[in-house]
Amino acid sequence: MSDPVSRRSALRLLGGAVTVATAATGTLAAPAPAVALPGARTAPDASPRVETLIGRLTLDEKISLLHGAGDPHGLGQAGYLPGVPRLAIPPLRLADGPAGVRVKAHATALPAPVMLAAAFDPALARAYGEVLGREGRALGQDVILAPMVNLIRTPYAGRNFETFSEDPLLSADLVAEEIRGIQSQGLIATVKHFALNNQEQDRTSIDVRIAEQPLHEMELRGFEAAVTAGTGAVMGAYNKVNGAWACENKPLLNDILRDAWGFDGLVMTDWFAAHSTAASLSAGLDLEMPSGTYFGGALRRAISAGSVTEALVDRAVRRVLGVMERFSLLDGQPPARPGRDPEAGADVALKVAKAGATLLHNRAATLPLTGAAARAIAVIGPTAIYPFIGGGGSAHVVPDRARTPLEALTARAGQGADIGYAMGEDLYGKPLPATSPGADFEGLRVAAGATWTFEGTLDVTEPDEWTFVIHYSGERPTVVLDGTDLFPPAPGLLELFGGGLVGAAPDGLQVRRGTLRLTAGKHRLTITAKGGAAGQLFRLRRTTGATRAGDVADAVRVARAAASVVLFAYEDATEGADRAGLALPGHQNELIAAVTAANARTTVVLNTSSSTTMPWLASAGAVLQMYYPGQEGAEATAAVLFGDCDPGGRLTQTFPASDEHHPVAGDRRRYPGVDGTQEYSEGIHLGYRWYDAEGVTPLFPFGHGLSYTTFAYSGLSVRPDGDGLAVTFTVRNTGRRAGVTVAQVYVGPSPDLRLAQARRALAGYRRLELEPGAAQRVTVRVTARSLSSWDPGRHGWVLGTGTREVSVGVSARETRLAGRGKVRSGAAGPRP
Repeated sequence: MSDPVSRRSALRLLGGAVTVATAATGTLAAPAPAVALPGARTAPDASPRVETLIGRLTLDEKISLLHGAGDPHGLGQAGYLPGVPRLAIPPLRLADGPAGVRVKAHATALPAPVMLAAAFDPALARAYGEVLGREGRALGQDVILAPMVNLIRTPYAGRNFETFSEDPLLSADLVAEEIRGIQSQGLIATVKHFALNNQEQDRTSIDVRIAEQPLHEMELRGFEAAVTAGTGAVMGAYNKVNGAWACENKPLLNDILRDAWGFDGLVMTDWFAAHSTAASLSAGLDLEMPSGTYFGGALRRAISAGSVTEALVDRAVRRVLGVMERFSLLDGQPPARPGRDPEAGADVALKVAKAGATLLHNRAATLPLTGAAARAIAVIGPTAIYPFIGGGGSAHVVPDRARTPLEALTARAGQGADIGYAMGEDLYGKPLPATSPGADFEGLRVAAGATWTFEGTLDVTEPDEWTFVIHYSGERPTVVLDGTDLFPPAPGLLELFGGGLVGAAPDGLQVRRGTLRLTAGKHRLTITAKGGAAGQLFRLRRTTGATRAGDVADAVRVARAAASVVLFAYEDATEGADRAGLALPGHQNELIAAVTAANARTTVVLNTSSSTTMPWLASAGAVLQMYYPGQEGAEATAAVLFGDCDPGGRLTQTFPASDEHHPVAGDRRRYPGVDGTQEYSEGIHLGYRWYDAEGVTPLFPFGHGLSYTTFAYSGLSVRPDGDGLAVTFTVRNTGRRAGVTVAQVYVGPSPDLRLAQARRALAGYRRLELEPGAAQRVTVRVTARSLSSWDPGRHGWVLGTGTREVSVGVSARETRLAGRGKVRSGAAGPRP
């Protein structure tokens, strides 16, 4: 936790406003007391112990504490910082962890953070963080590279599933509580990516241009909340911000993070994101990861040349050691590591998946499955038998377990139920037809050090579109058809990071695909596969238009014979690449259209990362958004489908109706950028704010989600509450079953401010679970911070006084109650 002086500085910037989420109100409240256990201890700016160590360290030892290195024990985590054994300074091991601890070992695979966010429940975010914290410590780690709090700005961003929301208040609430949960277990949290890493395309080169007001009101709010919650570390982003690399950006790292917010932890680079030595160190960067290109030998030479002072090195070392001391890592005997508790982790994973399950559409009571619809079910889709657990890249986790949705649905339906299954779409391909000379490409093994080659022809009987699918365990084989390399190297990190499902076969082999239009006849095929040091196993398969048509026909047949259909659709996202569009990949839209035409009681279950267009929506019976639901996703999906629990999730991002109607559509300067520069010209109108400003109707609005019961809202009262407002209302469950609603409070613009303001902005919320007929009187406190705007002329927050419109609804577009409140400025109000 930051020291008292730093905390006062942060609060002064907020003008007495608050940045800590509370589960009771879902709004912002006063800073919580320091959390228990080692990660919560406050420490002075320069403790005697740290200063003594700095005095005893040699220059080379100091430099060794400012950059990563290879782990001599090879534990498989993301990074390693050597310690100084001579002085009992231990090493630090750093693991990826947005949705579980990513090491070469089994861990609890939690639902994607975007699914956690859909629960609108800060207390659940804390429990999620506690699992990460305990598991990270149990698995030998000291630092976790999580949570990610960058806003969802573009629906195409490849890592939208790793973060929380398009809304800054909700993101701030959740990141604060997750960090408290992580650090309560003694693990150091690293909030990332500071700042404006809102896309994967060109992320290592793009220069993000943004004005002061939207920077502070939108993207920075979550990072500020993380600092106030006591995060031990901040990770700098790859991109530039207003002309300067984020990892050497003095306005970000020094003026805002250190001086204004009072952050006293360590700042590290994203992996290979450093660009300089002197500029980075003087701007406030402390740690280069994963190696020492700029903070290793180059730093030693810069000191010798006089371009860097040893005092700057000491400052960075002081921050690194200060965080280690705060987490009791300099005590000679580090805190004992707990054992793993897989069942407790699984319980939280299941709870999050149920709470974040979001029912988008439900026509004619298609869900929950009851009566005949629950006894004769057609299950369709590859992800019904290959469970979609999580996304790819640094978010990939090796789960303790994962039952398939088909197994979970069959078990829940019980004995006597008729459960049919059809693949619908083949993810991994069918055996190749005849080649000349003949060869079996289904399970070729290449011995270590050997090379296997094939030269011949592939016989194609009819012209068709072919998708070749290769499965391999080592170096990817080279496959050339008629002079075309079917599997060329993927750009950037895609060569390293496969998708969470489509990039790997069920037996763990890596998977790549290549599509060509082939004419009838013989095609020249050449394959070279190398065994490498450990040998190689590979398969070569294909799908074609003809095989796809057969799969769809099987799905339609099974659907027609059933009383109801559950169709699983997917979209595989990963770090390193953005999505090409908002449609489901492959031929899934055609499959869904064919199945819904055959059986109107079709529920489409979406295992997707972000917003998706749905041209088949009107013909679908129901649509259940399950994101990437973690290792307990099958059980959670079955529970929601059969009505064992209410779908508790609400959208934390707006779903566009098409690729042409969203905040970055049609303007390449906004996305993906032009000539290396990107303009955040939408200003504060991000997400649902843009749809309101432009009068565009989305497919589904922010905050949307259906229940299996009904709720009535009444009795709105809005009264002044210091510099804020107290919004009180009653919610009653008017249906026949228990259910969940998320009451959302939005405020309109201030008539007294001459600044850009949203037509409505989320200012508070409350997740409620009510029994049939039960009612609850709710008060949501809207803080001064949520009623304030950043004034670039004054470089500070100004309270939006006057009469403000207040609405209570169940989404950004569905208002249940409307009123007004008078905002008055007080002595503690926000000021520059």
